[in-house]
Formats: sequence, C-alpha cells, structure tokens
Amino acid sequence: MNQPISVPPTEGKSLLVSRTIHVATTPERAFRVFTEQLGTWWPLVSHHIGQVAAATAVVEPFAGGRWFERGVDGSECLWGHVLVWQPPGRLVLSWELNCQWTYDPGQQTEVEVRFTREGDGTRVELEHRLLERYGDKAEHMAATLGGDGGWGSILASFGRTAEAAA
Repeated sequence: MNQPISVPPTEGKSLLVSRTIHVATTPERAFRVFTEQLGTWWPLVSHHIGQVAAATAVVEPFAGGRWFERGVDGSECLWGHVLVWQPPGRLVLSWELNCQWTYDPGQQTEVEVRFTREGDGTRVELEHRLLERYGDKAEHMAATLGGDGGWGSILASFGRTAEAAA
C-alpha cells in the first residue's frame, strides 16, 4: 500500500512522487498530528537543513504560513510555505529546497496531503509534484524523494505517531 509512483515528465504533465498510507485514526486527528506535531514524527536527526541540530519542525496553521525547522539554538531554517490550509481534509505546502537541500525561494515544488475517511481510519495521500522544476536533476530528485529515505519512511513515521495518539 505504501509504494512510490514516479511519473516521467511528459508534455503537460508533472513529474511527481506519490505515497498513500492508511492510519487507524480520524481525519481530524491525522491532520492535527501531521501539522501540529510535525516535530514529533519528522526524522529531524537525518532530515534537517540547518547548521545546528534541529529541535523541532513547524507548520504555521494558515495559508501563507511558514513550514520550517527550529534549531536547538533557536535559529530557523525555512522549508517553504503553506499554500492551502483546509483542515481536516487537505494541506498544500511549497517545498522550497534545491538539489543541495538548502532553502531557495526560487526553487518551488509542491507537497499536497489529503486526509480522507476510509472505513475505520483515514487514507493519507501525499503527492510531491512539479519535480520537473529541478531541470536536469529532476529524475534524481524524484528517485531520492521516492526512495528508501524519502516520503515512504517519513509517512510511515507519521502513521505510527498518528496511531499512537489515537
């Protein structure tokens, strides 16, 4: 159920990575854990961009808000912005990291997360799209984001946290 889907770029289509998981909790709780508790499930030890260790990660709860990490020294490193805030069903974030994993506001892709009630739980669908904007590094970035240390393991960590909070 948690398999990457990479679509090669074709005219009029976006290169993307897509992951889907099912979590045994409500869409409301899943959305809250994803947004309000990002720092508890995001793998900050290995997935941070700051010069110091990351203490937490934050999604500000409104369209136009920031998505960022806060270092143990209080410094902040921006990852992007909130484009769409529609609790408990949908969140769209700009991902403003370049191929060197540094913040670059000129390099924007999108991460959309949808939370849909399914049976006794929630289907969480994540799509990281517009990867063709990485130019000649697009296929590499798609493989990295869709690979073992990418969105699949990150969503699995989120799922464990969401279910533990239920």
